[in-house]
Amino acid sequence: MEPPVQEPAEEEKEYRWPALESDPEIFTSYMSKLGMSDDWNICEIFGMDDDCLSFVPRPCVGVIVTFERTENRDDGKQGDGTSSTLVPFYMKQTKTLDNACGIIACLHAIMNHTSDISLTADSILDKFQKETADKTAEERATYLEEFKEFQEEHKSHASQGQTEAPTSSKKVLHHFVAFIMNSANQLVELDGTKDGPAVIQDDCEDLLKGVATELQRRLADGNITESLSMMALSKKA
Repeated sequence: MEPPVQEPAEEEKEYRWPALESDPEIFTSYMSKLGMSDDWNICEIFGMDDDCLSFVPRPCVGVIVTFERTENRDDGKQGDGTSSTLVPFYMKQTKTLDNACGIIACLHAIMNHTSDISLTADSILDKFQKETADKTAEERATYLEEFKEFQEEHKSHASQGQTEAPTSSKKVLHHFVAFIMNSANQLVELDGTKDGPAVIQDDCEDLLKGVATELQRRLADGNITESLSMMALSKKA
């Protein structure tokens, strides 16, 4: 089965930010090239049962999920556009950032854990963090839009993988989001196409189990199809 790729914000003649394949090796290579510490990687989560989740290296600070949404996509979690206290970092996905939801999911996972994940000095991620620290969610999107070095690295990794990433108006069906736990032990979904961060669960004891429970709920409610994949942002064992 070919791995899924992500859904665009809007079809355009040529994608400025081509789709990424949901491949942990590509994502790890991409994040490392941007400046993520080599102590961390992005690995595949093979299933949502406890046995599969037990194989994920700990600590795991973020889960990156790509899924295909249905016409019944309203999951009741649109996020809070006025809440800036849920997480330190949130950014929007604008129309110009057409197929950038994969990298935006990574930024949401990494930038909310820079106390744990060191960034190489003067790297792309280091520059992005420093320049956007005091910006709004919309301003962070604008900064990414105009970050040419970042965009070039993105295009380089979007061209890798088993499937050919669409670069123009070819329809892309899947969408990437990130899930993290905040300092209040809330499971939070970070999706740049929503109004803001969305609290999925209060008093969450386990990030991976919380995400699995939420995805199973969305499957049961018909919000997403079974064509999905999960990756973990984890520290290497």
